[in-house]
Amino acid sequence: MSAPNPTPTVGLLYPGFSAEDDFAAYERRAAGRIRLPLVHTTVQVDAHAVGPLLDLGADDRLTEGALELLPRQPDCLLWACTSGSFVFGWEGAHQQVTRLSNRTGLPASSTSLAFVHAAQHLGVGSVAVAASYPAEVAELFVAFLARAEITVLELSSHGIFTAAEVGRLDRDKVTDLVCAADRPDADAVLVPDTALHSLAWLDDLESAVGKPVLTANQVTIWEGLRLLGGAEHASAVGLPGLGTLFSGHPRRTSAPERR
Repeated sequence: MSAPNPTPTVGLLYPGFSAEDDFAAYERRAAGRIRLPLVHTTVQVDAHAVGPLLDLGADDRLTEGALELLPRQPDCLLWACTSGSFVFGWEGAHQQVTRLSNRTGLPASSTSLAFVHAAQHLGVGSVAVAASYPAEVAELFVAFLARAEITVLELSSHGIFTAAEVGRLDRDKVTDLVCAADRPDADAVLVPDTALHSLAWLDDLESAVGKPVLTANQVTIWEGLRLLGGAEHASAVGLPGLGTLFSGHPRRTSAPERR
C-alpha cells in the first residue's frame, strides 16, 4: 500500500479546454501547499444546453478520466464542472459522484455540490448568481440551490453558449459580471462555471462588492480539501489569495462606491 501524499492532492476531472490553466497557475502560486493534477474529460459538443451537458457528465466520460488520473495518486476526485453536475438535478448530482467514488475507491464530489457546501460553511442563505450560461441552464442552478435552502435573490444570466467563449473573459469583464449581479441584501455572489478564470482575482472580486464571492474554480479546490479533512482543514492548509471562503473567518465589508 502506497504512503499517503505529504501534500494534499486534489484530482480534477475537467471537461475540455477553457480555463484549466487557472488551476495550474494557482498550484504554482501556492508553492507546494497543494497539488492539483488535472485530466481533461472528453467533450462531444461544447454547448451550455441541457442535452450536451447531460452527455458531458455521463458516467463513462467521468470514469475514463478518473482512470487516467489515478496513476497521479490523487487523494480525492473532483468533477470540476458546475453545469455538468447540476443539470442532473439534486439526486442525480449526488448519484454521479457516488458512482465515481465507488469505481475508484476515492472520495469524490463535484463543483455543484461544492457551491452548496461552501455556502453552508459561510452561513450564506440568500445569494446573487452571476451566471455565464443561457437562462434555461442558469435556472437549473437556481433550482439546485433551492434544494439546499439557498435563496437566489438575483439571477444574472449572460447567455454565453460555449465554454471556450467564457474562458476568454478577462478580469475586468468578470468583475463587471459580479458587480452587475450583486444586490445589497445578498449574503454572497455565486459565479458558477469552471470555464471562467477567477483564481487570481478573488480578493479583487470581493473588494468590488464588499462580500464573499464564490467562484466555481475556487469552491472546487475548497471542496477537495473539505473531503480530505473537513471545512476547517481547508482553511488550515493556508492557501493564499482565495477570498473569504479560505480565510476561516466569514466576513462582510462595505463595497466601494460605484461610479
